[in-house]
Amino acid sequence: MHLAQVNIAEMIAPIHDPIMADFVNNLDRINALAEESQGFLWRLQGDENNATAITVFDNIFLIINMSVWEDMDALFNFTYKTAHAEILKRKKEWFKSMPRMHMAFWYVDEGHLPTPEEAKERLYYLQEHGESPYAFSFKSAFTVNDLEKYHVKKPH
Repeated sequence: MHLAQVNIAEMIAPIHDPIMADFVNNLDRINALAEESQGFLWRLQGDENNATAITVFDNIFLIINMSVWEDMDALFNFTYKTAHAEILKRKKEWFKSMPRMHMAFWYVDEGHLPTPEEAKERLYYLQEHGESPYAFSFKSAFTVNDLEKYHVKKPH
């Protein structure tokens, strides 16, 4: 099984506003870094080679990022031990503070590419029920073995 992740962010301005320019100008570089990272398998992308134009929520200022990784360590290393961490530190320049969980992880069968609707459901589940092997964050870091231990139905 592999690890799927979703994270959302609410932009403080439209994507083509000058306020967002530095974020947009770093998208290709950071996405390429992800793709070159050990353990990276897939990421959601639209026509512009990123997912910023994909609308999943009613709020058009909410953007989504989704990816699949071989395991938790690979995702953690990309998130916090590469140039991605520097961009992450600057998120307040471009995004509003999120009052609820804005990221969720879950396990998928090898070869399964999660849909934005699937990701949305996992995120909402996490917001409503808290962390479990069904939807979790780095804080809990559940393993594939936890799926059976907690009687979570494995994906098809």
